[in-house]
Amino acid sequence: MIFRGPYSDVTIPEIPLTEFVLRRARELADKPALVDGTSDRAMTYGQLSEAVRRVASALAARGFQKGDCLAIHSPNIPEYPVAFLSVATLGGIVTTVNPLYTADEIRHQLKDSRTKFLLTIPQLIERAIEAARDTGVEEIFVFGEAEGATPFASLLAGDGVVPETSINPREDVVALPYSSGTTGLPKGVMLTHYNIVANLSQFDEHDRLSERDTLLAILPFFHIYGMNVVLNAGLSKGATIITMPRFELEAFLGALERHKVTRAHLVPPIILALAKHPSVDRYDLSSLQLIMSGAAPLGADLTEACCRRLNCLIKQGYGMTETSPVTHMCSEEPEEMKPGSVGQCLPNTECKVVDLETGEALGPNREGEICVRGPQVMRGYLNRLEATAKTIDEEGWLHTGDIGYVDDEGYFFIVDRAKELIKYKGFQVAPAELEALLLTHPAVADAAVIPCPDEEAGEVPKAFVVLKGEATEGELKDFVAERVAPYKKIRQVEFIDQIPKSPSGKILRRLLVQRERERKPN
Repeated sequence: MIFRGPYSDVTIPEIPLTEFVLRRARELADKPALVDGTSDRAMTYGQLSEAVRRVASALAARGFQKGDCLAIHSPNIPEYPVAFLSVATLGGIVTTVNPLYTADEIRHQLKDSRTKFLLTIPQLIERAIEAARDTGVEEIFVFGEAEGATPFASLLAGDGVVPETSINPREDVVALPYSSGTTGLPKGVMLTHYNIVANLSQFDEHDRLSERDTLLAILPFFHIYGMNVVLNAGLSKGATIITMPRFELEAFLGALERHKVTRAHLVPPIILALAKHPSVDRYDLSSLQLIMSGAAPLGADLTEACCRRLNCLIKQGYGMTETSPVTHMCSEEPEEMKPGSVGQCLPNTECKVVDLETGEALGPNREGEICVRGPQVMRGYLNRLEATAKTIDEEGWLHTGDIGYVDDEGYFFIVDRAKELIKYKGFQVAPAELEALLLTHPAVADAAVIPCPDEEAGEVPKAFVVLKGEATEGELKDFVAERVAPYKKIRQVEFIDQIPKSPSGKILRRLLVQRERERKPN
C-alpha cells in the first residue's frame, strides 16, 4: 500500500539553487539576513547577495569551474552561506566537513570528494593543513587570517562579474554532505540543485516560516538539517538567521532571549534540556512560538513536557541526508498534531512500509521498514554504485533502514532502526568505522560496536572486544578518542570471548543489542 500526504503536489522550479535561495534578496535588501550570535555582527540580504557575486567572481578568476569541489570546514558563522552559495553559483560542488573531525577523517573526505579548495577558520588551520597533505587540495582559504592560508576577505574583493555557467538542475550536483547511509563508512551523498530546491518547495507552503521570523542556527550547517531546513529555507523565506558556532546551554538560552527568536530547529537532546534544566527558568523565552525537532525520534512525553514548560508548539519532521532531507513533517495546526508522530508525507512524496523479510507493502498500523520516493531523493552515493543500488531500488524507492508504521490517518511513527547506525545527539556514528579502528590496536583480536540507550544523548557507542593481549577499558577508550571526532567516542567497553557472527562472517549486532536489553529491561 502506497501512502501520500493530504497536501496537493507543488510545482518545483527547475532553477539553480542560488537563484532560489536568494529569490527575495533584492526585495529585502536592507533586512538582516544573518547575525553572529556571539558578536551581533550582521549581514543584510543586500550585502549577502553582493558578497556571493564577489566571491563567485574571485573563485572563477582562480580557476574554479563547474564541477569543481570546495570543502567548508567551519562552524556556523555568517560568511558560511556566502561561500556555499558562491560555489553553487559557479556550478561547483560544496562538500561540508564536520569541524570536530580529526585530520585523518578530513583527509578521507577531501580525497574521496576530490576537493580543489578548502575553507576553514583560524582555530582549525593546523588540522586543515595536516589533512590537506597528499590530497588534491590546491589552496586553503580561511575566514579571518592564519599562516599558511589565503584570507577569505581577499575573495570578497572580487569584481562581481560572474562568468555564465550552464547548470542542469536535475543532473548537476551542488552539495556533497557525507553520510553513512544505512550502514558502513561515510559516503558522499550527491544532492543536485533540483533535489534541494524540490525539498525547499515541498515544505515551502506547509511550513509557516516567513520574513517575520527570527531563527536560531544552533544546528551545524555541515549537517543536512542545518544546511537545508535552517539555512537555505530561512534565507529563501527572508527570515533573519542567528548563527551560533556551538551549543552551550547558557549561551543558547541567552541568544533565544536577546534576539527574540520565534522558531528554533533543534534535536531531542536540546529539547530534553529545555524541558528539564533549571537554568531555563532564568530566561524570557516568550518570543519562541515553535520548535522543530528532527535528526532523531522525539517521544510524546518529552514533547508534551517541553510544550508545557515553554508554552510553545513542537512539531517533528523526518528524513535523511539522502532525501535532502525532509520526507515527512507535522502540521502547525495544534489540533492536527500528534505527539510522537513525525507527521505525514510532504507533497510530491510517496511512502510505503514494507515487511523486512518479504518486502511486501503493509497496510496501516503494521510495523516495517519505511521506504520513500520523490524528487528530493539523492542522485546516489559518490563513486559507490553498489551502495547506491542497495539503498535505492530499481523502482526509485529509497530504503531508509528505519522501522515504523503509519496510522489510519496517514501519520507516521518511527519506532526503531533496522540500520546499524548509532545516533548520538542527532549525529551519525557508524559502528563499522569504530570496529575497524579498534582492530588496529595491537591487543584487540575482534570487536563489535552497538548503540546503548542514553537519556541525554539518545544513544552512545558501546564496544564488545575480544582481546589477544593486555588492554584495559580506559586504554581502549582513549585509543579511539584520540582518532575520531568527540561524538564518536566509545563510552562503554565490555570484554567477551567471541563476537557473534553469521556463517558468512557478518557481525550479528542484533544479538548483542538483545543481550543489552535483557540486562536492562524497560
